[in-house]
Amino acid sequence: MAEPENAEVLRAAATGDHKAWESIVDRYANLVWSVARSFQLGRSDASDVSQATWLRLVEHIADIRDADRLGSWLATTARREALALLRRGGRDVPAGSATDFIGILGGTLAGEDEDLDAGVLRDERDKALWHEFSALSGPCQQLLRVLIADPPPSYAEVSAALDVPVGSIGPTRQRCLGTLRRRLGST
Repeated sequence: MAEPENAEVLRAAATGDHKAWESIVDRYANLVWSVARSFQLGRSDASDVSQATWLRLVEHIADIRDADRLGSWLATTARREALALLRRGGRDVPAGSATDFIGILGGTLAGEDEDLDAGVLRDERDKALWHEFSALSGPCQQLLRVLIADPPPSYAEVSAALDVPVGSIGPTRQRCLGTLRRRLGST
């Protein structure tokens, strides 16, 4: 069964329809979360940004003019909330978990029944990945974090989240991943 259009779901959510609200959250929660994490916020700060973003939607749900751009609106709002949090905090923040980038580089996560050697190798791989990832420029780190959201955001949503032109996303992504792969190949 096809999902209802954003306009229909937004109208229903604005009237208090709980299922409509859940549908919106299900569609866009990963995008909002990945935008927050792209600013290298810890889990609790990213959760605060995510909650603040959803609160802003509740406050402005009747003001959304183009329902088809809801994802971009949420991405922009999450970016603004993350920047506001960072301005208030003025501190260094952790980089995130290694599992965020395993899939994009073609790796797999080991299961819980792995033997000790496999766990040690995975930990070494993850450490090398994060060491090289942290050497990438800030914009590269942000772009890669946002692009790995599930489901993948549209380029319009990425553009809104990071305030970059849509036409530069693909080439920049390729350059960033190429740099990361080269760096990982030399370790």
